[in-house]
Amino acid sequence: MADLFGRKRAFLIGIVGFAAASALGGFAVNAGMLLSARALQGVFGALLAPAALSLLTVTFTETRERARAFGIFGAIAGGGGAVGLILGGVLTEYLNWRWSLLINVPIAVIVVFGAIATVREPEGTRNRSRMDIPGVLLVTAGLVSFVYAFTRAESDGWGDAGTIGFFIAAAVLLVAFVIVETRVQAPLLPLRVVTDRNRGGVYLSLGLSVIGMFGVFLFLTYYFQEVKGYSPVASGVAFLPMVGSMLIGSTQIAPRLMTRVPARYLMGPGFLVGAAGMALLAQMKTDSSYPVLIVPALLLLGLGMGTAFMPAMNLATYGVEARDAGVASAMVNTSQQVGGSIGTALLNTVAASATTSWLASHGNNPDLARQAAVHGYAMAAWWGAGLLLVSAAIAFVLINAGRPSDAPGISSAEDDTLVPVIAH
Repeated sequence: MADLFGRKRAFLIGIVGFAAASALGGFAVNAGMLLSARALQGVFGALLAPAALSLLTVTFTETRERARAFGIFGAIAGGGGAVGLILGGVLTEYLNWRWSLLINVPIAVIVVFGAIATVREPEGTRNRSRMDIPGVLLVTAGLVSFVYAFTRAESDGWGDAGTIGFFIAAAVLLVAFVIVETRVQAPLLPLRVVTDRNRGGVYLSLGLSVIGMFGVFLFLTYYFQEVKGYSPVASGVAFLPMVGSMLIGSTQIAPRLMTRVPARYLMGPGFLVGAAGMALLAQMKTDSSYPVLIVPALLLLGLGMGTAFMPAMNLATYGVEARDAGVASAMVNTSQQVGGSIGTALLNTVAASATTSWLASHGNNPDLARQAAVHGYAMAAWWGAGLLLVSAAIAFVLINAGRPSDAPGISSAEDDTLVPVIAH
């Protein structure tokens, strides 16, 4: 949609819609209204995030300038979630949970005025092809079925007929989507975007790493509050070491090295360092020391992920034709969102199963519930470490792009699907 109707316009619609949905959720009077607001946040967030990244992609094309721009973007994308935990904790503890949603409204007002005043969309980068509606329906239904299958596995088990049925439905729908994309004149996802070896490797490694990373935010939050007894604010502050090291990785290490070494030599080692941090977290016990165990683990995770994510986002959109900039950017967002959804469901299933098994082996003693829960969190962390190792292997094996040159990051190839756009 950003490629078709304009990236600046999509960005503005996305931020205004997201703010309106947040306000609706903040003033919700029942669960149905709250869930509807969250769904609308997803709709407008899905328009907002790729539009922002694609604007960066078509605006910053010189290598060093692009490296700085993506370094800042990577820092915000990586650290934003952890900063949100701190702000959410403050709002929840001292005001009300509703302010975790309402806070988006004044932020959106500032963003809208800033975007109107400063954002310029380069001319000749839009794609006037019509929307591929069959592709939209197939891929959406397929991804929803895939994620829901993992969710059902947590409550009903992997062998449940419903769980298996949703996995099968997801496979059928996604295969049908690929077939449709090879036959329609203007595909929703041109396969040239994902069949490129480097971009395909980035999307796959990024998605798997996000699945593993969700074990940090999800289970450490439980650990801090339910086991250690931290307040919401203290729990948010406890993530600061990861935020700081992530900023160092994405704004200092990666941008300085990205123009000197191939991306795989940043992504691969970055994922390995993150895996080491996750393996360290897997050693947690109910009485583990925060400064001795948790802080070093968070520092490794932040440093590794910050170093890996920035070149990944850059390479995911590097060299694409201008007409595909929105699609390539959307694939980054899709990898992260689907990875996060699967990570939540999958790691919850792993943790719940490990907790149940541990309790059963200790006589189902309710006094040991906290120890059982921490054992479940540790098992989820081991899975996260394994997923990050796989991400590192994919980065080393599939990604073979050399050191970026000073050539433009966006292909200038013209096509009859490109039309000029007036920059507002």
